[in-house]
Amino acid sequence: MIYTAMTVKAMRIAYEAHEGQTDHNGVPYILHPVHLAEQMEDELSCTVALLHDVVEDTEVTLEELEKEFPKEVTEAVALLTHDKQSDYFDYIAALKSHPLARKIKLADLAHNSDPSRAKASGLPERETARYQRKYKKAIQILSEP
Repeated sequence: MIYTAMTVKAMRIAYEAHEGQTDHNGVPYILHPVHLAEQMEDELSCTVALLHDVVEDTEVTLEELEKEFPKEVTEAVALLTHDKQSDYFDYIAALKSHPLARKIKLADLAHNSDPSRAKASGLPERETARYQRKYKKAIQILSEP
């Protein structure tokens, strides 16, 4: 994790936005973006990692983030925000050409497809297998030249 004024602001926003949310394991959701941010080696990617699900999964809007963060951050967050009405793989393909969004999404997919995390979730095996196939295909799309 990189500690700068911008990343600390992102930490605070993400923490407040995801307050009370849990993942499939019942673990506080904020640990997911923090896990991604811990893997990042620069301020921009750390900030985007912390904010990557804020617009998609909370009441925080992109417009609010645009008042607080530079365009490089909000552009990546916008690409990482999946509109549930659009096809998931079209969404993946759309962010592929943006290096920062692609980097964060690959880290996100790696964490989401961690077999130990899936096993501990208690979700039915059929459902976890479906997620695993989906994430594997997304990683494949993002890894193609």
